[in-house]
Amino acid sequence: MLQFIIRRLIIFIPMLFLMSVVAFAIIQAPPGDFLTDYIAQLQATGEVVDEGQIEALRDHYGLNQPLYVQYLKWVWGILQWDLGLSLEWGRPVVELVNDRLAMTIVLGVATILFTWTLAIPIGILSAVKKYTVIDYFFTFLSYFGVGTPNFMIALVAMWFAFSWFGIKATGLFSDDYITAPWSVGKVIDLLKHLWLPMLILGTDGTARFTRIVRANLLDEMSKPYVETARAKGLPEWKVVLKYPVRIALNPFVSTAGLELPRLISGQLIVAYVMSLPTIGPLLLRALLSQDMYMAGSIVLILTTLTLIGVLISDIVLAAMDPRIRIGA
Repeated sequence: MLQFIIRRLIIFIPMLFLMSVVAFAIIQAPPGDFLTDYIAQLQATGEVVDEGQIEALRDHYGLNQPLYVQYLKWVWGILQWDLGLSLEWGRPVVELVNDRLAMTIVLGVATILFTWTLAIPIGILSAVKKYTVIDYFFTFLSYFGVGTPNFMIALVAMWFAFSWFGIKATGLFSDDYITAPWSVGKVIDLLKHLWLPMLILGTDGTARFTRIVRANLLDEMSKPYVETARAKGLPEWKVVLKYPVRIALNPFVSTAGLELPRLISGQLIVAYVMSLPTIGPLLLRALLSQDMYMAGSIVLILTTLTLIGVLISDIVLAAMDPRIRIGA
């Protein structure tokens, strides 16, 4: 097991380096740079553009340097946890990202726990009760959850909350706590507001994972060793839970590490609709304005979270199924 983890860690470092190159290349791919977009905005408002000032800004931000020099400076700064200065905001990227990243992870982890807590038992129950009213009911809910966009559910939930209860179901904090320092009261206020976006973002994942668990378990329960266990007189609950469930969860675990980055990228429209202080809207704004330090840093953070999630999934999967670590 230790050798398996070491091999995965050895792969992790070059993958992170490669993804940093890809992220930087993607950010730099569109023509022009931040100042090009800035000039276009000035010209659209009829203002006179001072070429000397623009060149001074280009030199100040290092935008006139070769791309490989910009990349090396960016990576060297990242190694010192200096993500650079946001070109649009004029503030360090670390300051802008820290709070939003923390809220994004809190919301993402809460959504993942909610998804797993519901999807696994519902999937098992649906497989055990296949082709019954219970199975058809959960199948209908699963298709509804997969087919309904999260932002549509968010709009309906916000309308319902305001029309029926007169409350504003946006944000993660009440107005009194948005700028307040962290305290017990602020944490309680966060928990009061967290449940609704968690339910909305978890709808799709719960529906998807329910179908995965059901399909995998039905496939596993049709194998000969399950029939042999039944023939030997084992109770049905023991036949299902001892081996088939554990094996059926293998694909579930293997994809679980991708859930947090998927949620971060997938919550973008919901974050805009519900005014959530997460990292998605910040990334979109940085991409539109070609703020390379902000966009590149956020993309690299998402990449790092993805690689860490996959690493954890591989370790858990190897612990659950010895065949994985032996064959790796």
